[in-house]
Amino acid sequence: MAKLLNSHVPHGGKRPPLAALAGELADASRVRAPVPSLTSRVPGLTLEDAYRIQRLNVARRVSVGGRVVGHKIGLTSLAMQQQMGIHEPDSGFVLDDMIAPSGSRLSIADFMAPRIETEIAFRIGRDLNAPADLRTVRASVAEVFLAFEVLDTCFTDWNITLVDSIADNAACARVITGTPVPVDDIEDVAAEQITVRFNGQTVATGEGRDILGDPFKALMWLTYRLPVLKTTLRAGDIVLAGSVHASIPLTADMDIRATSPRLPTIHTHAV
Repeated sequence: MAKLLNSHVPHGGKRPPLAALAGELADASRVRAPVPSLTSRVPGLTLEDAYRIQRLNVARRVSVGGRVVGHKIGLTSLAMQQQMGIHEPDSGFVLDDMIAPSGSRLSIADFMAPRIETEIAFRIGRDLNAPADLRTVRASVAEVFLAFEVLDTCFTDWNITLVDSIADNAACARVITGTPVPVDDIEDVAAEQITVRFNGQTVATGEGRDILGDPFKALMWLTYRLPVLKTTLRAGDIVLAGSVHASIPLTADMDIRATSPRLPTIHTHAV
C-alpha cells in the first residue's frame, strides 16, 4: 500500500507528484482504507490536477483489463449541490466492472461509505464530437433508462471539495442499469417523475428537470468537459446525467426500487 502522504505540505515545500496522489487513492480503494482528503493536505490542487489524478487511475484500471463504457455526471441537481456544498457539476468514468443490471444485489462489504442515488441515464447512439450544442446532443442519444449510482469515497468522510470529488472519479463506485427504451418514446424526459422506495416506503421523489433543468443540458455540459479528459463520447457509451434527489446512505437489508411513468422500474437489494 502506498505510504500516506504528509498531513500538509510545509511552506516552500514541494508538492507530491500527481501520480503519487493517484496511487494513494488507488490503494485506499483497493484495500478499503480511507485517507484524509487531498485538499486538506495538499494546498493548491486545481480542477485540472484533479482530473489528471482521475485519468491516471482510470488508465491504471484499463491497463489491467478494465474497459471504459461511459461517464457519470455528478452534482447536477440543486439537492446534490446543497448536500455536498459544491455548486458546479463534475464527471467521472464508468468502467465495465462497475455495472450490474437491475435486480442485482449490492454487497455493503464492497464499499467504505456507500450512498445511493437515482439517475436518468442515456445510451449514445452515434459518436458525438465535443463540444456540442443541445440539438446535436439530443440527436446523438438512442436510449434512455433509470439507473442507480452507488457513491463511495476514498476519504475519511464526505466533507470534501470539488477537487477531492473529481480526483476520486466523482465518487462513482457502482452503477445499476434499468431497461432502456428508445428516447423518441419519451416525449419529455425533463418531465419524467421518479419515485424512490426503500423497503416499500417512499424516501425520495424527483423529476428529470431537477437535473440542470433538463437532463440533456447535463449531457451538453459533458461535451464541453471531455476535451480536458482527452476523450469524447462514442456510440454505445452510457452516460449518467445526474441524480434527481439527494444521495441516501446505503446499508444492509435495503430493498431499493425506483419507478416512473414511462421508464421501466429499477430494483436492487443491499446485503
